[in-house]
Amino acid sequence: MTLDKQYQNLLSLILESGSEKGDRTGTGTLSLFGQQIRHNMSEGFPLLTTKKLSLKTIVTELKWFLKGDTNIKYLQDNNCKIWDGDYNKSKRKDGELGPIYGKQWRDWGGIKSTRISQNKKEDGFLGFETDHTLGVDQIKNLISDIKSNPNSRRLMVSAWNVGELKYMTLPPCHYGFQCYVSDSKLSLMWNQRSVDTFLGLPFNIASYGLLLLLLCDETGLQPGDLIGNLGDTHLYLNHIEQAKEQISRHEFTLPTIKLNNINILDGEFDYELINYQAHPNIKAPLSN
Repeated sequence: MTLDKQYQNLLSLILESGSEKGDRTGTGTLSLFGQQIRHNMSEGFPLLTTKKLSLKTIVTELKWFLKGDTNIKYLQDNNCKIWDGDYNKSKRKDGELGPIYGKQWRDWGGIKSTRISQNKKEDGFLGFETDHTLGVDQIKNLISDIKSNPNSRRLMVSAWNVGELKYMTLPPCHYGFQCYVSDSKLSLMWNQRSVDTFLGLPFNIASYGLLLLLLCDETGLQPGDLIGNLGDTHLYLNHIEQAKEQISRHEFTLPTIKLNNINILDGEFDYELINYQAHPNIKAPLSN
């Protein structure tokens, strides 16, 4: 089944069978538990066509993660606003979002990871200078392990650092991923505890698809399957009409992407999106 059709079927299933639940934002959701998205990367780059998505925003956030950065300044300097709501809600003034994805991917357990305010404990994480020699660089280790032991069942990266959750502006929604090598192909499966199906999931799919291609370039493997295991898979109640609109649309052929000047450990690469035909974007409010 095509990626767009899987996504539309998931929206339909939530609308038909989802349980109405409260949530931390106060918006309310229709929710299912334990869904999956599976895409063969040979069928194209996984950027949905039933509504247009901003690949630049997805790329900027992924670069930010790979750099090990956790300060919102990089995102703001690149006109990426997807973390603005969580940052503003935190009432912080230093730009820090705490030891979130980039910190865990590139500096797990680093000595400078949880410096507490001397004045107000609730201020939590104050910031740090990223030093990848102090903690575990999971991305670097993952690449090394794929190259040296592709049959390993330990090709994993985790962002769910239990000891640092309380210092994070938002605990990781997509909390870990695992890689798998077979027949000279690299597959990636990510796990996600909380899935904003209308706004967030399309970005997650494309972001992990892009990460898979970067890892393939670094390891010399071909891309295999991209798989998402989805926990609380929900539609916010103020996204229902938008979801119905997207379900009604026909799909186009997926685009392809060309990557150049790749330095994954520096979080740098250039890209060219080729033949992306999509329906217009559908506006929906962001719940924080």
